[in-house]
Amino acid sequence: MTKRLQKYCFFLNNANIYPKKVKIVYKSFVLLDIFCIFAGVILYQAIPNRYIMNQLHKIPTLLIRFANEISSAELPLFRGAIISKVPASLTLFHNHLDSGFRYRYPLIQYKRLQDKAAILCMGEGTEAIGSFFASADFDLLIGDRQAHFEIANMQAHQWLLQPWENTFHYTLRHWLPFNSANYATYQQLEGIVARMQMLEWILVGNILSMCTGLGVHIEDEVKCTITQILNEDVYIYKGVKMQGYSIAFSSNMYLPNSIGLGKGVSHGFGVVKQKYIKKHERNS
Repeated sequence: MTKRLQKYCFFLNNANIYPKKVKIVYKSFVLLDIFCIFAGVILYQAIPNRYIMNQLHKIPTLLIRFANEISSAELPLFRGAIISKVPASLTLFHNHLDSGFRYRYPLIQYKRLQDKAAILCMGEGTEAIGSFFASADFDLLIGDRQAHFEIANMQAHQWLLQPWENTFHYTLRHWLPFNSANYATYQQLEGIVARMQMLEWILVGNILSMCTGLGVHIEDEVKCTITQILNEDVYIYKGVKMQGYSIAFSSNMYLPNSIGLGKGVSHGFGVVKQKYIKKHERNS
C-alpha cells in the first residue's frame, strides 16, 4: 500500500503534465483506490467475542506530509488555505456548523512537522480528505504569498484503540490542557504534587475525549503518568493567551505519532511523539 501511495503522490504533484483524458481517467482511478483503502465502514454491534470487538476499534489514519516548509505563524494560514479548496459543507475540515462549532475531537488536524506542512486524518477524516485530492489544486495562498505545495509522502496505518497491559512512553509538545474553569481550579491548588495530579487527570480526559470522537467507548481504566515537564510557556490560540506545556508521559494507551491531544489540536497544538525507552532505563 505504501508504494501505491507514493505513486499517487507523484501523479497528484505532476497532474498537469498528463493529457486531459489520461488525467481524468487516472485521477478517477487514484481517488477510487484511495477511497477503497481508507473507507472501511465499521458496524458497532454488541458482539460477545473480545477479539471481534477489538477489530471494531481499529482506527485508520492517514498522514500527508508536504515538501513545503512553513513557520509556526503560517500554520493557521495553511489550514485556511486547505479549507478554501473544499466545499464548506465538509465540516470535518473546519469544525464549523451553521449553528456554531462542532464540539468534537477533530478528525482532520493540521500540523507543522520538522518545519514542514502536514495533515493528519483519522477515522472519517481519511475519507473526507478525498475531496481535497479531488480538486488536484495544490496552489495555496499562505498569507500574502502564493505557493505550489507538493506531497512528499503519505503514510496509512491502522491502530487498535484500547487500554493495554503494556506501558507506552511519549512526549507531548505545545499541550493546551486548560479551559477557563479548570485553569481557575489549577491556580488554587497548592503544591507540585496536587498540580501534577490534576494535569494527569486532564490528560486522561483528553485521551477519553479523543476516543469518544473516534466512536470508541473505553470501559477499562486509562492510566497516565507525567514523568517530566519539559517546558512551560504561554501560547496564543485564537487570539487568546493560554498556559501550555511540553511534557513527557507514560500511558497504557497506544497513541500513534503526530496525533493531537488537548485544545487546539486542529491548529497544531498538543502533538504526540512516541518515545522509545532503552531496557536499562525502563528497569531503573
